[in-house]
Amino acid sequence: MDTETRIISERKQKLEELKKAGINPYSYRYEKNALAAEIKQVYDKLKKEEKDSMHNAVRVAGRIMTKRIMGKASFAHLQDESSQIQLYFKQDELGKVAYNLFKKLDIGDIIGVEGKVFKTKKGEVTVNVKKFELLTKSLRPLPEKFHGLKDTELRYRQRYVDLIVNPEVKKTFIIRSKIIQAIREFLHKEGFIEVETPALQPIYGGATARPFITQHHALKMPLYLRISDEMYLKRLIVGGFERVFEFCTDFRNEGIDTSHNPEFTQMETMAAYDDYNDSMKRTERMIEFVAKKILGTTEIEFDGKKISLKASFKRLKMVDAVKEATGVDFSNLKEMSLEKAREVARKHKVDIDEDMSVGFILAELCSELVESKIINPAFIIDYPRDVSPLAKPVKNNPEFTERFELIIAGMELGNMYSELNDPAELRRNWKEQEERLKKGDEEAQRVDEDFIKAMEYGMPPTSGIGIGIDRLVMLLTNNTSIREVILFPTLRSEKK
Repeated sequence: MDTETRIISERKQKLEELKKAGINPYSYRYEKNALAAEIKQVYDKLKKEEKDSMHNAVRVAGRIMTKRIMGKASFAHLQDESSQIQLYFKQDELGKVAYNLFKKLDIGDIIGVEGKVFKTKKGEVTVNVKKFELLTKSLRPLPEKFHGLKDTELRYRQRYVDLIVNPEVKKTFIIRSKIIQAIREFLHKEGFIEVETPALQPIYGGATARPFITQHHALKMPLYLRISDEMYLKRLIVGGFERVFEFCTDFRNEGIDTSHNPEFTQMETMAAYDDYNDSMKRTERMIEFVAKKILGTTEIEFDGKKISLKASFKRLKMVDAVKEATGVDFSNLKEMSLEKAREVARKHKVDIDEDMSVGFILAELCSELVESKIINPAFIIDYPRDVSPLAKPVKNNPEFTERFELIIAGMELGNMYSELNDPAELRRNWKEQEERLKKGDEEAQRVDEDFIKAMEYGMPPTSGIGIGIDRLVMLLTNNTSIREVILFPTLRSEKK
């Protein structure tokens, strides 16, 4: 029998003994009036006479993380959502029966305690326990005290344990919540309203990605988990809303790496009467606002690199950036031969597919040779029409579109454009995409007849912002893996 199995067996035996003694090991509720961190902060600020007058009003609950039995007096540490606090148990005050019950408790058990706060000779704020109650019996042992939970695969698979034993992990997700709140605050101030759109869609769209397919049995029809909420937000603009946003979970049937998870959180806006220049300005204002709100500064460190998030951000035309990296000018896509574009990709060891057009090759060169070298925020602007079927063409240069991506620390954090609102041109673009789909490009977009019908009613000039929340959280918490900022990332099935 291995150690863990033996400990679980012993704890199950204790569980039965508690039940026989008339003690419910799974309590219904406990009325607490303080958190561990609050108790320590408040006590340290009190004057001596105020400390002396404190009565047994402190009621705190949490998990036992340490125990130190010393005859008729013992110490333990209790951990709640906020922090840990020391507990002092004394047989003379609790009584022999209650004290013996405490001695039988295990690390990991959840208890509620009531008592008076004092400070030990070593200066540690402590609760002198007058009463306590077992709230939940823990049957599995926590990872070893000094080793903790270090295996990353196990940490993600058993996030509940990771959060117990690694307090810094919980801090990351508290910051994540505050980032989302800050974005909401910024957008509400800018006159946006929050909406909800379908996660199950009859036609997937709004991005270039392979979808997850499901089946609705009652309606006898296939449905897709959304790859984007963009098409529905634009329907709302058609309907008369002028500024909308949504935090949505998107699903893309793609590989997993340090910056990709098949299920991820996107924040998307749509604003009537704006173009991509307005969206760039709003994006940099929003990033600066969030950094100041959450971190108190726009100067951050990510993966050992110093980064400034202070507006305004650099603008780089894609063709200019690629010309600087390769020495080749792609500004006239019609005159650039496909063989010449392929030759440039081979020379710079950039993998491309055989069916890629010159525009696709240009975008791939930018992705591989330019983006990874960008540290401070920059907008890559004016993407080829081939890779941007939903974006408006650049004035006087229809081979390119008014589209930009936000790059920080080599990561794409956002994708935005002036929205194409010409239904005839949109249909032509989608027909080209469907030809790619027929040739085996599983990420190509589909023709959405209902959306074209919406465009035929008329959509005003519009531009949107799409921000990857997970990557923004990575940046602001200095985490280089997306799995560190998603509570339950997608994993392979556990090997038995």
